[in-house]
Amino acid sequence: MKSKARTATGRLLYAQSGGVTAVINATAAGVIQTARAHRIPVYAARNGILGALREELIDTSKESAAGIAALRHTPGGAFGSCRYKLKSLEANRAEYERLIDVLRAHDIRWFLYNGGNDSADTALKISQLGKAMGYDIRCIGVPKTVDNDLAITDCCPGFGSVAKYTAVSTLEASLDVASMADTSTKVFILEVMGRHAGWIAAASGLAGEGADAPPHIILFPERVFDEAAFLAKVKATVERVGWCTVVASEGIRNAEGQFLAEAGTRDAFGHTQLGGVAPVLAALVKEKLGYKYHWALPDYLQRSARHMSSKTDADQAYAVGKAAVDYALDGMNAVMPVIVRTSDTPYRWKLEPASLEKIANHEKKMPASFLTKDGFGITAAARRYLSPLIRGEAPPPYGRDGLPKYVQLKNVAVAKKLPAFAH
Repeated sequence: MKSKARTATGRLLYAQSGGVTAVINATAAGVIQTARAHRIPVYAARNGILGALREELIDTSKESAAGIAALRHTPGGAFGSCRYKLKSLEANRAEYERLIDVLRAHDIRWFLYNGGNDSADTALKISQLGKAMGYDIRCIGVPKTVDNDLAITDCCPGFGSVAKYTAVSTLEASLDVASMADTSTKVFILEVMGRHAGWIAAASGLAGEGADAPPHIILFPERVFDEAAFLAKVKATVERVGWCTVVASEGIRNAEGQFLAEAGTRDAFGHTQLGGVAPVLAALVKEKLGYKYHWALPDYLQRSARHMSSKTDADQAYAVGKAAVDYALDGMNAVMPVIVRTSDTPYRWKLEPASLEKIANHEKKMPASFLTKDGFGITAAARRYLSPLIRGEAPPPYGRDGLPKYVQLKNVAVAKKLPAFAH
């Protein structure tokens, strides 16, 4: 027997938020295909929450079944994303009231926001305002972030693929460095994302195991950067191995709490913009030790490399989209489907709903038990946690030109019903 919620009428609005990932569109596919199975119409907001504020909505019913299915292997954000943090209800109630007005105008009864900490906070606030304004709207947060820093969930969709990319890149680049170390580069530095949490940097540790295997040094935001200890470790490694691979999180800080890569500007969320820690470290190595170096900054490459995504990650990304719709239609509100690990070996997981109040604005950092005593590597416990997340391959289909066959949706606009909103 179907629940009352599953027989309700209305539309579902889906939006993508923050930095996109190699598998966020797999979540979109999970949302849309599941909603279609229940005959629920789905709109998507163009460029995240900004699309909802501007009443720039997309009618996904205009997309073919094949197009939606192809989202499962297409990177980027199919409907556009944004970095836009809503202020508190007290500071800017007009924005929230505008959102309710747009939802009401288009008979949207379910809102699914696919993002990280700030997105969870937005979904929570909209659910609270809906109650206050007497509008029946069910808000579900859908997890996504390459940083893997969402609370409660065991891991975040998007992380497993960037972790795989990082581990493979560390391994392959190190083979290159080792080949030329006698007459060329002695120190290679790879900078990866991670402002406050070192999960991506930690994943590079899967490239090898043992004192002589790369990466020889991993630098985490969770540990204060010690210049003397770092240089001593680089020197000892080069003298013993002949070369040294370093992987550094962008957010490492000195003893004064300052980012090594401080650029002096801020992004749309008010976060400090970082200017690149790899060249800072490279200059230090050159000045203090005199070694020839190379550094690399994969930047967007690490989060968009769908050709190297983890099957585990792709499967989980689709699953949270499907679960989010199921939760919404079951009448749940202000929750998020989170991944619960039930076994390391063999790796098993399931999904459960968790309150957005326990997730929004919380940050999960690397536990001390995952870092070696010297702070330059990962422990066996970290390997047990990380290894299953990068397993399996889920390559996209390739065309005769040798390139992946990615989909570009039509993104047909929904007719507006309200006056323009100035914000």
